[in-house]
Amino acid sequence: MGVLFIDLDGFKTINDTYGHGVGDLLLKAVSDRVRLLLRTSDTLSRVGGDEFIVLLPEIAGRDNALHVAEKLLDALAQVFEVGGAQLQVSASIGLAIYPEHGNDDQTLLKHADIAMYEAKKLGKNNVQVFSTQN
Repeated sequence: MGVLFIDLDGFKTINDTYGHGVGDLLLKAVSDRVRLLLRTSDTLSRVGGDEFIVLLPEIAGRDNALHVAEKLLDALAQVFEVGGAQLQVSASIGLAIYPEHGNDDQTLLKHADIAMYEAKKLGKNNVQVFSTQN
């Protein structure tokens, strides 16, 4: 099982510039685009603001989960046409894998969140796998 913690980079600026209505439409468009890349066994949840979690219950190891995360980064980097505006966002993604990074859902989620903040610190628009050095 893999857990991806996704945070959109610069979403507050979009809300401040275009308004919350456009921001809400963008969140829906992001969600729709992410869903297109996931398998039926995967789960996407918005956990607040501009943060999403993807559960990959049947992923075959770290490399495959990393591949999914990189595909999501590429898809999210494409222009969104929302509310008459062309918007571009990027994302920072943290990845945690069972059992390597935790044996329960809370630990995996916490470690994916830590990895996501590491991705932000390293310049955003990238994926980081949880490490005990984070």
